[in-house]
Amino acid sequence: MLDYSSSPPETTIVQDRANGPDTLTEVLLGLRLDGVEYGRCLMHAPWAVAFPATRTARFHFVARGGCWLRTPYTEWVQLKPGDAVLLPRGSFHVLASAPEVPTVDIDSLAHVAVSENIYLVRGDGAGADAANADVMFCGAMRFNLDPLHPLMAMMPEVMRAGDLAQRDPTVPALLEAMEREVALERIGACGILARMADVLAASIIRAWVECGCSDATGWIAAVRCPKIGKVIAAIHAEPERDWDVPALAGLMGASRSSFAQAFTQTMGESPAKYVAKVKMFQARHWIAQEGMRIATVANRLGYESEASFSRAFKRITGHPPSTARSARALSA
Repeated sequence: MLDYSSSPPETTIVQDRANGPDTLTEVLLGLRLDGVEYGRCLMHAPWAVAFPATRTARFHFVARGGCWLRTPYTEWVQLKPGDAVLLPRGSFHVLASAPEVPTVDIDSLAHVAVSENIYLVRGDGAGADAANADVMFCGAMRFNLDPLHPLMAMMPEVMRAGDLAQRDPTVPALLEAMEREVALERIGACGILARMADVLAASIIRAWVECGCSDATGWIAAVRCPKIGKVIAAIHAEPERDWDVPALAGLMGASRSSFAQAFTQTMGESPAKYVAKVKMFQARHWIAQEGMRIATVANRLGYESEASFSRAFKRITGHPPSTARSARALSA
């Protein structure tokens, strides 16, 4: 569990103002959420709700009362009014009024549509005694980043934002505003909530990086280094470009050998392997999210044939590109 109350680390995110935004800023500016679903939950103790593992991120804000949180990776943690947690990879977890209460699946509770993608969820007894019910604001969100993106892969299972006000006082204000939007059922609430969640997720992730709540290696170390960070930003901005070592070394302003050594030491893999991964992340997005033909993707990424692209895709992602296409068909 993260602790945002500690002082900022000596190593901080550096922005090269002469060359534009730092890498983290560029990634956060491009961070978007889709498939957002919100629920204002009224629960009357004793209660316990299980949230199954999902491909979407989950976040919870305790507006009134309190609850306990447990995941397969953490022990029970108490959440008080005003506390919020983000589960970026949507891991299985349980929220309960007390640790010993038997659980029910969240989908088994009554869901009443308030507006598009916004629901009122009531537990047993909460309707008759709403004044004394525990009130939570829960949401599901889908990042536009690939689940295997270095930033997503390095995030912890649970990111607690209860102490985040010390670094970013806009976060509790955002959460309170989101709760009001659901409660008041105003016109356009869904669109406003989606944008608030976008800002909230970016703020939590930014605070996690700035607080140094990691080993400060790999991608996190890269975004803190202006020179390596500039290279990473360029790769993610143009994944279809034919990035080779000379071109990347030129961006860093270093010789090919010194660049390759610095990149490998920081990222833990060679520039060629990292570029190949980013290409496949982009390819999966084009195929699964935008419905692009595999042959078109292969040509766009510079592969000589669809077969060579398919081999590279399977080697990196673990499955052929047809799987991503099938996932899109099932979703449709």
